[in-house]
Amino acid sequence: MKQQETVDYFLKVVWQNVSNAYNQIASGFGITQAIGYMLINIEKEGTAVSKLAGLLGVKATSLSRMLNNMEQLGLIYRETAVGDKRSVKVYLTDFGREKRHLAREVVINFNDYLNKELTTQEKNNLIATLQKLNKLTLAYTSTIENDEQKNK
Repeated sequence: MKQQETVDYFLKVVWQNVSNAYNQIASGFGITQAIGYMLINIEKEGTAVSKLAGLLGVKATSLSRMLNNMEQLGLIYRETAVGDKRSVKVYLTDFGREKRHLAREVVINFNDYLNKELTTQEKNNLIATLQKLNKLTLAYTSTIENDEQKNK
């Protein structure tokens, strides 16, 4: 099977292109695509660090580094919960809210562009297919791993 015949090849190429486009736009605002995504997902009443890790699908060390960077840029601040020192919430600063607004506008504009270029049926089919692919991916276990364990 050629690489260009695999589903994962096209998923990677398309996401890389989307990510690169977002990063190019975001760099003009002094942030990255990942920071923009993080800003969009921080709620007005604060968002728990553990929730952000789940939304971003990143490990604690990567998230910590990103949060430190965002704090240094003046985009966020963190507060420890009064009753539970292990619970930390992230809040946007005024500057962070400005950048979140810009990030949302970029996402809205890109999705408006896609909505003009894709029919409703194409978009709905794509979303349904991606949702199914996500479920299949989560349920998948490698047969190579299973075969090797059976042969031991």
